[in-house]
Amino acid sequence: MLSKKHNNYAFIDGQNLNLSTQAMGWKINWRKFRIYLRDKYKIEKAYYFIGFIDVNSSLYQSLQEAGYILVFKPILKNKDGKVKGNCDAELVLHAMIEYSNYDKAVIVTGDGDFRCLIEYLFNQKKLLKLIVPNKYKYSALLREFVPAIHFMNNLKGKLEYKKERH
Repeated sequence: MLSKKHNNYAFIDGQNLNLSTQAMGWKINWRKFRIYLRDKYKIEKAYYFIGFIDVNSSLYQSLQEAGYILVFKPILKNKDGKVKGNCDAELVLHAMIEYSNYDKAVIVTGDGDFRCLIEYLFNQKKLLKLIVPNKYKYSALLREFVPAIHFMNNLKGKLEYKKERH
């Protein structure tokens, strides 16, 4: 008997995921996270949305080698030199451009700016899971989707980046 091949895509708010796990005191191992998405949610394509900064080229290369499809947004620096590279519109747009190409979507964010996308996917029965990095710090706008949310707080042991000892 042939099993149905899953064709699920992940759309990852890179800044939200990275900052949220760091705020909880750990760094994510991107390779392990990609494997986790593949194994647990049958993710064929994982889109990772991130602001582009030249000095981060080695990070971008390692993310691509781990199996992510990177979608860049040019960054801006405000008056005090703080970097701004909000990728919200890019994530929503790509989720809709790819809409007919995937069976179900996994959205990775705790940002309420994605509520309209999540609600649409949920109502269309295209939302497989909303992965929220931190159950103690996420937008109240996402609370109505709690049955579809998987929180990452308990995944530190499985997904934490640890420097290799030599």
